[in-house]
Amino acid sequence: MTSAHAPTTVRRLRPEDTARMRALRLEMLADSPLAFLETVAEAAARPHADFAARVAAVSRGDHTAQFVADPGGRLVGHAGGTVAPDEPTLTLVYAVYVTPARRGSGLLAALVDAVAAWSRACGRPELMMEVVVGNDRAYRAYQKLGFTDTGVRVPHPRIPALRELQMRRPA
Repeated sequence: MTSAHAPTTVRRLRPEDTARMRALRLEMLADSPLAFLETVAEAAARPHADFAARVAAVSRGDHTAQFVADPGGRLVGHAGGTVAPDEPTLTLVYAVYVTPARRGSGLLAALVDAVAAWSRACGRPELMMEVVVGNDRAYRAYQKLGFTDTGVRVPHPRIPALRELQMRRPA
């Protein structure tokens, strides 16, 4: 991390983070609309109680977890992990985001490392993520973190004209 930023803690999302996580989610969707599975309008329309229930669900347990980068004010990063339905030793990494002002600060690695540690603790020694083909910035960033392109290409879940590539690494 650069010295221009306050010390930032990467930790599991907690129920009391709901309002700050909602603000970060809306930022994520506005900044990188192709990377996530809902639109800003869909997220903004979701009732607060629904959002709070979602945050509470991912704040505990070993099926799905979300981690945030918290400098003590506005949240500046996020990464989630969930068990792969067909591969019990694999965690799917999802919704990875670092706010633009903090990119290149080491937060991406810290967030992915938090998902990896949780995955290992849950008995899942491998991580997999999908990146939109053509998102070279993200692709290079994940390569630097040890992810390798598997050669598998799948349709984008919301935009059929786009493809996503799968990347894997040990947790």
